Amino acid sequence: MGPMAPIRDQSPTGPHPDLYGHGLRLRPWDAGSGADVDTWLRGLRDPEFRRWNTPLRPVTDRASARESLLARAQSALEGTSVSLRIADARSDAPLGHIGVNEIKYHLKVARVGYWVLPEARGQGVATRALLLAARWALTELGLHRLELDHAVGHDASCRIAERCGFLHEGTLRGAIFQEDRYDAFRDAHLHARLATDPEPRDPQEETTTVM
Repeated sequence: MGPMAPIRDQSPTGPHPDLYGHGLRLRPWDAGSGADVDTWLRGLRDPEFRRWNTPLRPVTDRASARESLLARAQSALEGTSVSLRIADARSDAPLGHIGVNEIKYHLKVARVGYWVLPEARGQGVATRALLLAARWALTELGLHRLELDHAVGHDASCRIAERCGFLHEGTLRGAIFQEDRYDAFRDAHLHARLATDPEPRDPQEETTTVM
């Protein structure tokens, strides 16, 4: 069997979907937008984000933030990931990020990750965004399995995963970098959701649409 086609051929939404539901709009980040670059930089420099995540390529200023977004746009065109800006559906105020990453079409599997801006925390943003993105990935994108991992001790992320139907499957030993280090590792919890799993309860009883 040959390699599967990338996102632009797999999904009627193309490589850059806009998703609406649960009071949110998810759309691709725009490296040409100064506002998007600033939001991306603020999110990745946030102390709470850095406590639990150590990006392979550090983002420290507007130039590196723009370069990071350009790399993600290229990955979307190649069909290996989709990076989406989370915003309020009415005001379009930025709330955070969610990505469907490491897409492997031959295995129908990908990995999801997310973060929320400080002022948007405590409002269920990550839960709502994950429900929306997961439904798209497991239907429109045609994936069978979505994986999610987080550092052991990140209890909030664990609760979000479980609310969204991502079952805890075990502990990955030494799977991710320690905070702000590339020479030391820490354990991670692995969660996963299958296309055949029961649909999680809709927190707002809204109908999700793809634009």
